[in-house]
Amino acid sequence: MNPPARLSDLIDALEFDSPMHIMCFDRQTGRVVSVDRDVMSGVEEGDEEQLQGLPDWQKEEVEIARAVCDDNGERFISAPDETVENEKAAEELWRAIRGRGAFRYFKDTAERLGLLERWFRYRDGAMKEFVIAWAEANNVPFEDDLARSTP
Repeated sequence: MNPPARLSDLIDALEFDSPMHIMCFDRQTGRVVSVDRDVMSGVEEGDEEQLQGLPDWQKEEVEIARAVCDDNGERFISAPDETVENEKAAEELWRAIRGRGAFRYFKDTAERLGLLERWFRYRDGAMKEFVIAWAEANNVPFEDDLARSTP
């Protein structure tokens, strides 16, 4: 049996979502792995010269990228992400938050209205529900390391 994913790791992957990295869940280890897109391209293209020139701290990424490329879909799956499937909705949402200081304005307004702590609790709960749904849809066992005991 595969080790369970920790909900905190899945949420971290969701929050880290970066166009510069490929995030995958490794069923074998129960962990989310990240590979720089340039490293993945180097492995996919067999560019050994590029891969040999990488710093030592990226050598593990090369091994992960090779494992991902050699996988038949049983070991690695895409980590949870925030992709909005509806392109029109995605564009409207992007326009709504685009612009200098949009997030700061939201945060300041929520704080002024006394809603900031409530917003963060809501966001944290929604993210937890999202990654649980992702895990269940992908048959990934998980452990809720975010569960808090109530006094």
